[in-house]
Amino acid sequence: SRDIILPDSSRGAYDAFHFAPGVRVGDLVVLSGQIGTTASGQIPKDAAEEFRNAWNAVGAVLNAAGLNFDAIVEYTTFHVGLREHLATFMKVRDEFIQEPWPAWTAIGVSELAVPGARVEIRVMAKRGASLRGDT
Repeated sequence: SRDIILPDSSRGAYDAFHFAPGVRVGDLVVLSGQIGTTASGQIPKDAAEEFRNAWNAVGAVLNAAGLNFDAIVEYTTFHVGLREHLATFMKVRDEFIQEPWPAWTAIGVSELAVPGARVEIRVMAKRGASLRGDT
């Protein structure tokens, strides 16, 4: 069976764009790409703030699934201006994810669905597969 993971903060996007923020199949939780908008739906001018907002959005979906950042086994990031912002992204990422590191793929793209967005984070997590041994 398939369970939709839908934090209250994602209800608007779910209704408007017809996609789930996360889906659980057994112990696997797959998150749709999360972007770093503000509460009003704007992209912050500061890249670090945008990246932090995106990771917080990831955290909200994980939390709604009963998981935390330690359950991440793989993530893919899509970057507009990859080389320009990668160091800042990695510094902010390290506020949320720590060793032992999950698998990661970073992809440079020309644009994202939300105009002005610099990053989208897609995550795969697994209940009971914490890299630190706790969930």
